[in-house]
Amino acid sequence: MAGHTDNEITIAAPMPLVWDMTNDIENWPRLFSEYASVDVLERDGDRVTFRLTMHPDEEGRVWSWVSERVADPVTRTVRAHRVETGPFQYMNIVWEYTETAEGTRMRWVQDFAMKPEAPVDDAGMTDNINRNSRTQMALIRDRIEQAAGERRTAAAVAD
Repeated sequence: MAGHTDNEITIAAPMPLVWDMTNDIENWPRLFSEYASVDVLERDGDRVTFRLTMHPDEEGRVWSWVSERVADPVTRTVRAHRVETGPFQYMNIVWEYTETAEGTRMRWVQDFAMKPEAPVDDAGMTDNINRNSRTQMALIRDRIEQAAGERRTAAAVAD
C-alpha cells in the first residue's frame, strides 16, 4: 500500500506573487513554520537541490533531508522528490497553481510509501501529512495575503 494526499487552498493574491513567494526556497523558513533552515546545494535553471532542516520535534529530534524541485513557470507546476528519503521508500510531490476569480489556488499532491522500519505506516503518515499540509497552507495563505495587502498599500501611497 502507498500513501496519497491531495490538499489545496485559495490565496487572495495574484499568481505572480504566490508563485514567487512559494518558490523562493531560501525564504521557506519565514514562509513555513516547520522549517528551521534551507541550504541550496545545487541550482540549474528551474531545478534546485536543497537540504531542509526542521525545527526539533516534541522529543527533541531534528529531521533533515535533501529534496529536488523542478519548477515549470509556463504550466505553473512544480515536481519534487526526496533525494534522501529517510523513513520513506519514496516521496513525490506536485504543486499546482491555478488562477481563480478569488485569487490563486495552490494544490499539493503527495505520493509516498513508508519503509517497513519507519516509526509510522502509510496510513499514519497520510493523516500526518494531511493535518500538517492544512496548517502550513493556511499559514502560507495568511503570509502571502499580508504581503499582497502591503504591496497594495504601498502602491496606493505612491499614486
